[in-house]
Amino acid sequence: MSRIGKKPIIIPKNTEVKKEGGLIIVKGPKGELSRMFRPEIDIKIDSGVITLKNTNNSKFAQSLWGTYGSHLNNMIHGVNNLFEKKLIIEGVGYKAEMNGDKIICSFGFSHKIELDIPRGLIIDIKKNVVSISGIDKEIVGGFAAKIRSYKKPEPYKGKGARYENEIIRRKEGKKLT
Repeated sequence: MSRIGKKPIIIPKNTEVKKEGGLIIVKGPKGELSRMFRPEIDIKIDSGVITLKNTNNSKFAQSLWGTYGSHLNNMIHGVNNLFEKKLIIEGVGYKAEMNGDKIICSFGFSHKIELDIPRGLIIDIKKNVVSISGIDKEIVGGFAAKIRSYKKPEPYKGKGARYENEIIRRKEGKKLT
């Protein structure tokens, strides 16, 4: 049984949720999100509350129940408040800069890494902190993870790109005898 799927989702006053077949559209002050949902889970929208119910008791439907509840919560939260991830870039010569609709990262390689910014994301770079924000939690987290994947923080000096609240376990270097 899913604890997340059982909970009713309350729709805030300034948010509009519509269902068109399997497509759920959520509109709010920050933007609009839509997502297709499978028919194994019945989604009912009435009087400011969304309820989810299994149509069958298969293992697959059980696994979708809580997942769909989380997706709907994230969609409603995203159109009202932006999701934000911050990356801290540490290391001599390591930096990120904006160039139009691209972000250019220097991570000590012989070349610079150019990444296209997905539509709907807001990127803010101040010194060594890259702030990524947007209404879709998956796109924000995915883009932050993509930047981090090019140079993960290493345990000896901590150089690389790390999340703002990430703790890097440091290792001791070689000892001289």
